[in-house]
Amino acid sequence: MDFSWSEEQRQLEESVISFSRRELRAESSGEEHEFSREVWRKCAAFGLQGLPIPEEYGGQGADALTTMLALEALGYACTDSGLIFSINAHVWSAAMPILRFGTEAQKRQYLPGLCDGTLIGVQGMTEPESGSDAFGLRSRATRRDAEFLLTGTKTFITNAPIADVFIIFASTDPALGSMGLSAFIVDREAPGLTVGKTFEKMGLRSSPMSELFLDGCVVPEENLLGKLGNGMAIFNHSIDWERACILASAVGVMQRQVEESVAYARSRYQFGQAIGRFQAVSHRIADMRVRTEAARLLLYNAGFAKQQGVKAPAAQSAIAKLFISEAWVQNSLDALQNHGAYGYMTETGVERDVRDSIAGRIYSGTSDIQRNIIASSLGL
Repeated sequence: MDFSWSEEQRQLEESVISFSRRELRAESSGEEHEFSREVWRKCAAFGLQGLPIPEEYGGQGADALTTMLALEALGYACTDSGLIFSINAHVWSAAMPILRFGTEAQKRQYLPGLCDGTLIGVQGMTEPESGSDAFGLRSRATRRDAEFLLTGTKTFITNAPIADVFIIFASTDPALGSMGLSAFIVDREAPGLTVGKTFEKMGLRSSPMSELFLDGCVVPEENLLGKLGNGMAIFNHSIDWERACILASAVGVMQRQVEESVAYARSRYQFGQAIGRFQAVSHRIADMRVRTEAARLLLYNAGFAKQQGVKAPAAQSAIAKLFISEAWVQNSLDALQNHGAYGYMTETGVERDVRDSIAGRIYSGTSDIQRNIIASSLGL
């Protein structure tokens, strides 16, 4: 595996950092609960929402590793992890399924808008009684002439309050269990679709989340994504990409935390010397550096596997997701400890990273689920 970057890739990395510092840092602190369409459109105009989407559909046509490098740079320079999380959810759970399984008409209808910021996408899988047990969902889709009627409740749906397009999973044949699941592209104006109130979250506060209620939601048959019964394949394809890529930005955050901790350890004096001279502090920062480097290698390893064009073992994405999410939490806690009381104050932004990082161990499959996947790959 050769992760040496071309000049073009390095230029993209630098341009993402420059854009983020110029356009995002001042306007999007991550503490406001209101989602900013203006910031979203700026990101789309720059090309972030269309990174892995082919140019013919309005995207950038970037490969997996290039996309990861850009998202890592975004996490490094943009302090709003909520915005970044919404972008990731939009790309991996909405745009990518349409790209992979959609008809040509569906791709032409939805992908350009998902890339240029006109549309915001979301996936509706999680339900009140099916979180980690994703395929235990209870939503139903019944055919009626040339349309489907969807009934059920979805919860903890990222982007739902501001989304224009929903990829909804429901059972079209309950007798077949997970093999009877299908996916549908549902427009926000679809009759029978209601978006619930926005949840208040511990972190990622600028990324809105809510319930979805489907009460005989009318979906034309041409909005069936893939074939009937393809739901499990569509979800598995989407979630594997998501697990591999969604924490690329976290690696960038971790790199920033290391640099900020080093700078603080050099400038903060106690007992007549810089605190970085104390082994307890310097070793903690050294551990942060090790975690960051290991996380970056696991990220690129998953991206390299994706880039080969063959189906990579799910364990590779699971390993990356598990390690990076746990490392991000520990690095965030260590960064706060390095900054002491200053780190605990909201004005520094250090404590916000702690709150934002915790969710990484939950979304896209909990750390326990990742361990299950890894253990299964070992025949356990």
